Amino acid sequence: MGTVDSRDDKAERSAVGALIVEGEPFIIAEAGTPLVKGSPLVAPGSGPTRRLGLLAGQISVPDDFDEMGRDEIEQMFGLTK
Repeated sequence: MGTVDSRDDKAERSAVGALIVEGEPFIIAEAGTPLVKGSPLVAPGSGPTRRLGLLAGQISVPDDFDEMGRDEIEQMFGLTK
């Protein structure tokens, strides 16, 4: 990780730019005290795209989905009335 003093920042912008292009994080300091930490942004990969709703119309969820197995669960946890 490179460190650049803020007083030298203008003179060394090309060095800071090189750190960024190379993917190196950097710190801008003033009188040895770190002030700013910078790091390059990482673009999302070009892997396969995940699509929402891919199976729309191919599957169905029962209306009582959130009630399925309720009796067994209540019995297992001693919640029966």
